[in-house]
Amino acid sequence: MTIGVALPSGDTDSAPNLVDELITQTRQAAEAGLKSVWFSQLPLSQDAIAIAALAGREVPGIEVGTSVVPTYPRHPLLVASAALTAQAATGGRFTLGIGLGSQGFLGPVYGVDYPPPIRHLREYLTVLRQAFAGEAVDFDGETVQAHPPGPSTVAGGNDVPIVVAAMGPQALAVTGELADGTLPYLAGPKALSERIVPALPAGKRIIAAVPAVVTDEPDAVRALAVEQMAFYGQIPSYRRILDAEGVDHPAELALIGDEETVRQGIRRYFDAGATDVVLTQTGIRSAEERLRTWAALSSSGS
Repeated sequence: MTIGVALPSGDTDSAPNLVDELITQTRQAAEAGLKSVWFSQLPLSQDAIAIAALAGREVPGIEVGTSVVPTYPRHPLLVASAALTAQAATGGRFTLGIGLGSQGFLGPVYGVDYPPPIRHLREYLTVLRQAFAGEAVDFDGETVQAHPPGPSTVAGGNDVPIVVAAMGPQALAVTGELADGTLPYLAGPKALSERIVPALPAGKRIIAAVPAVVTDEPDAVRALAVEQMAFYGQIPSYRRILDAEGVDHPAELALIGDEETVRQGIRRYFDAGATDVVLTQTGIRSAEERLRTWAALSSSGS
């Protein structure tokens, strides 16, 4: 059972150089005793795989990953090439986290057809698996075609672990078959234990991504969380997992309070079957609260 953090965490807006700041925060996470750092990907923000490669190379020992790179509209060979490079750069400490993304959000951004999601996930993972195993990729699917001239030539980059932001039954079935685990966000302990853990074979990694802030002003921080997290309640996949947990607003799942409040919340996720907990939005209000949260997590005993 390990604890990691997701970056950016909410306190990088004033940084003169985002890459430098994220590497600095990765170093702070390692110094706090945290085991992993996961980088997010938006349509026009930092490149998550590139940042993970840089941060993992600069900060020895810590696991780095992406949380998550949307498959749409990236071809799996392009993602595989970047991931293999990140794996080589970090000496085997990189994990590729991918997700289907939200059609309603991403479709208008890129303006290309959104493929049937479950079929696309299966085909995407098939190509990634072949590439990461060092095999010659030769694949013709309904949503993906891949015929590179030969196998990977990135020495030191093979065997990249893959986790999927899967929460629905069909996505979990494909994930259980073709990936190394799942990385759900806003799947509370009830939904985790009743819907996600039983859907995966034993031995798969279950990385629960959970918003958390240690603070002396929980009401003020929760008000920020309510404002900033409302978007997720309108996305069908998140709405379904929130309903399964029995909560109305995503911010109800945020662990906000003193050190013991957050630690108790984390323990509930491990008790529900999580193998890892990754805390998100730890710097939603300030760097000071982010560092305090990280210190509390590293001494949580998990």
